[in-house]
Amino acid sequence: MLRAARSGARLLLSAGGGGAAAERWPRWRLLQQAVPQAAAAAPRAVGRWLLVCSGTVAGAVVLGGVTRLTESGLSMVDWHLVKGMKPPRTQQEWEAEFQKYQQFPEFKILNHDMTLTEFKFIWYMEYSHRMWGRVVGLAYILPAVYFWRKGWLSRPMKGCVLALCGLVCFQGLLGWYMVKSGLEEKPDSYDIPRVSQYRLAAHLGSALVLYSASLWTGLSLLLPQHKLPETHQLLRLRQFAHGTTALIFLTALSGAFVAGLDAGLVYNSFPKMGERWIPDDLLAFSPVLKNVFENPTTVQFDHRILGIASMTAVTALYLFSRKIPLPRRTRMAVTSLLAVACMQVGLGISTLLLYVPTPLAATHQSGSLALLSVALWLMSELRRVPK
Repeated sequence: MLRAARSGARLLLSAGGGGAAAERWPRWRLLQQAVPQAAAAAPRAVGRWLLVCSGTVAGAVVLGGVTRLTESGLSMVDWHLVKGMKPPRTQQEWEAEFQKYQQFPEFKILNHDMTLTEFKFIWYMEYSHRMWGRVVGLAYILPAVYFWRKGWLSRPMKGCVLALCGLVCFQGLLGWYMVKSGLEEKPDSYDIPRVSQYRLAAHLGSALVLYSASLWTGLSLLLPQHKLPETHQLLRLRQFAHGTTALIFLTALSGAFVAGLDAGLVYNSFPKMGERWIPDDLLAFSPVLKNVFENPTTVQFDHRILGIASMTAVTALYLFSRKIPLPRRTRMAVTSLLAVACMQVGLGISTLLLYVPTPLAATHQSGSLALLSVALWLMSELRRVPK
């Protein structure tokens, strides 16, 4: 950062042309002015970069959800970081790719009558998701190297950037580990092949952590902090906002189990599940804990409860915030959180009642990211000013 500031000072000196201008602006004063300017510009540039990165992660999450909804995720049966970037071009290459797909359970059990044209559609869906994942990796790693070399990263920020880049690489490996679970042969099983819901939840969870960390850090660098009086009510509001954000995160993560088990197709009624508030098969599996993660009925029930709890928490947070004098921008964040929560609940209920149509389900999945984003924005607005 100081190196960049000195370069800026040299440019200012050269622009002055010497003579009287140089006498009015001595070298030390130009350097003194350039250092604060560079110091102020660096965090803003890093903050904007991290917001762009969080946007690319959001795109990957949405595209991954569409890939899952269109049952395209198992169409590419191998993984190569560089070689996998080239799609088939000739008819022979497509037929060879199709033949590889035909050796795996999804084709044998579910898509045994699939044509090559239909295969191309699901293949391109998965290909788009994988290529976008590579874009995400480059969006993190290349600018990180640039900012590091420029000296624009403070020591704590270097640790943060290293963690984010490491998480991006881990996310790619975890994605392939997830896909492998759907390609494994299961003797004497005629269930529809699908990836492990545990690995799907881990893949989505790590993406949400990456997204949240990038967005939070970017907002912290770009948004000026409010100097709010540290009252007891403000402390409670801050704690309430943190708890609500954690609940929203958990609700979004539970959606991975719903998607992994196709649990959205089990009971398509609301508010009751069928004719009952609590369905008979809620605890059908043994041991009991297994129901939470493997019983589609329980998974849908849990997601409903978490969604209702999130909506209740957001509403209570909004009502409590009305009693506290807050800056205009913070008040806007609270109101936006309530509005997005209402929209997300409406999307969830509509998706359920209409038997999970792909466009509506994809919009509902995107809504979970929007809700988490606004919750993080509110947390950033309420963050404590360091002494």
